[in-house]
Amino acid sequence: MSDTAEATAGQDPMTVAQDPMTVAQDPETVAQAPETAGQAPESAGQDPEEAAERLRERRSAALRAARRVLWQPSHQHTVRERLAWLNDGAEGVYDLDLPVDMYGGQIVETLEERVAGLLGKEAAAFFPTGTMAQQVALRCWAGRTGNPTVALHALGHPEVHERQAFSQVSGLRPVRVTDEPRLPTAQEIRDFEEPFGALLLELPLRDAGFVLPSWEELSEVVEAARDRDAVVHFDGARLWECTSHFGRPLDEIAGLADSVYVSFYKSLGGFGGAVIAGPKTLIDEAKTWRHRYGGMILQQFPTVLAALIGLDQELPRLPEYVAHARVVAAALREGFTEAEVPWARVHPEEPHTHQFQVWLPYDPDVLTDAALRQTEETKTSLFSQSWMRGGPGLALTEVTVAAPALEWTAQDVRAAVREFVERLPG
Repeated sequence: MSDTAEATAGQDPMTVAQDPMTVAQDPETVAQAPETAGQAPESAGQDPEEAAERLRERRSAALRAARRVLWQPSHQHTVRERLAWLNDGAEGVYDLDLPVDMYGGQIVETLEERVAGLLGKEAAAFFPTGTMAQQVALRCWAGRTGNPTVALHALGHPEVHERQAFSQVSGLRPVRVTDEPRLPTAQEIRDFEEPFGALLLELPLRDAGFVLPSWEELSEVVEAARDRDAVVHFDGARLWECTSHFGRPLDEIAGLADSVYVSFYKSLGGFGGAVIAGPKTLIDEAKTWRHRYGGMILQQFPTVLAALIGLDQELPRLPEYVAHARVVAAALREGFTEAEVPWARVHPEEPHTHQFQVWLPYDPDVLTDAALRQTEETKTSLFSQSWMRGGPGLALTEVTVAAPALEWTAQDVRAAVREFVERLPG
């Protein structure tokens, strides 16, 4: 092990990497551009863009040839495969003999009504992206509260992954309540030194390890914000899988917030798209801003149809994925212990959702190369996401447990860990 790896041994991964821009890269971006997380060793000296493209092609080929994967990102599938998925799942989720949508009608309205019902809200509006959806929701709230300041976590998605869209595009002023690797506490909300019109809570907080507070803690945070006359907005891109942790149905969870954003591709396997749900007056205004922001697309039926399929097929299975994620996480810990890897961490130790982090004391390029060689040589893919730098000689990756992982026993996971470790430097 390197000197830098030894230096980090025994430290908590959340204290090793405090800079959110160091720890948190969006896997939807990183997975498509592995060069951002570290090059494979053989790429040294090559043109970075060419090396990155070769690495992408090599990874895609390895995943296509793999006989067993713990998880495969949707963008690793071919166009033909995704079209087949859409065609196979379309029957029964919507009357395919109805006319297509035009600027937000027909099937789009069907999805909006369904999501509003699931979340227990008066109305909902479909948007092509979550980035657009949340900007619109929060600028509408700013008009009502008279305060464009949005309080949020330093690791919140709008702060880390959206290129300052709140301030650069929408006239909002984000302020960071905390940078601790957890959701803000009620006391932090009460003690925050300046007024804010809205509190944005990301559930789960992805870049801290897909972590969630307890139900009691979340309720207290919401109450603290309301005591300050602020509205509460849930960044619920992955809200769908929070029901197991909270032990509450979706509408009860969403009921804590004044408005909620949900995504259709992060957990439900869709093509993209998002919805914001809340009071009808807010949603009516949001639809006006949707048009102004360029979100009124002529036809969106493929994306909306994929969302409806996800709601039918994936949403009911998420509790099963969460339960199995705890089995996989425990097996990963056991596997790294048996392989005598110094200072390996699974975070959280018991996942709050069906996603979690793995931290290892190696540089990300070393781990990326080992994971890729394991896939190529054994036809088994344990880590399909890129590894990201978490500190000197320390890297992390995100693990997703979905349908393919249900075929893996704990013994399968431990065996795959052994094969992976065999490809790491001694």
